[in-house]
Amino acid sequence: MDFLTAVVLGAIEGISEFLPISSTGHLILASHLLGLTPTEFLKSFEIAIQGGAILSVVVLYWQRLLVDFEVIKRIITAFIPTGVLGFALYKTIKGYLLGSNCVVLWSLLIGGVLLIVFELWYRGKGGTTSELTDISYKQSFLIGFFQAIAVIPGVSRAGATIIGGLALGLRREVIVEFSFLLAVPTMLTATGYDLLKNAPHFSLHQLHFLAVGFISSFVVALLSIKFLLHFIRTHTFIPFGVYRIIFVLSWFILP
Repeated sequence: MDFLTAVVLGAIEGISEFLPISSTGHLILASHLLGLTPTEFLKSFEIAIQGGAILSVVVLYWQRLLVDFEVIKRIITAFIPTGVLGFALYKTIKGYLLGSNCVVLWSLLIGGVLLIVFELWYRGKGGTTSELTDISYKQSFLIGFFQAIAVIPGVSRAGATIIGGLALGLRREVIVEFSFLLAVPTMLTATGYDLLKNAPHFSLHQLHFLAVGFISSFVVALLSIKFLLHFIRTHTFIPFGVYRIIFVLSWFILP
């Protein structure tokens, strides 16, 4: 890895973290295209730079995260299923799933089809929950279960969370913002746990790569969040489903 590669991977993370297209899946496939060896450092790098994207949420929503205790309690409730499953499957996820292009591609393809089918079914129904504080604790917990599915690379944490929220009756704008906020404890825990276990084994040079990827991810994620909030006012998520399918087909068709 070099510094330009770290910037590129950070930008990919920043663009894709909050869109329903799977940031982890894109990072794994991008690393493959760039000819990077799937070392323990690269796997940790792909996890750690998510912290940059999460910092962008903290910057934009710090009042919600630090002051609004009603929202905080709902975020904690939703985090529980993901936290439990993530810790239980950590070794399997990092040891096997993160290194499998097959898992990523199938997850992207199936997720894209499901996203389109769901939107066609959902179209016109609308949601009744119009404020973050109107989300019930039951809804929060169930959204957490949907997010937990995204421990499989390629599924998309944002996509699973958003579909779950829409199915549970949340308005599109509400579940998108809740997905942003729920990413904070989810990704901070994943990043912190992985770095705690592996950072002492990294060289100073590798830590510099982590810092560059983190900064790149943070800057690009700020723009990505603003884009998605603007996009959902007049669009469904069908274009993202189509993109996922085209991406997978292109992977096999193009040399």
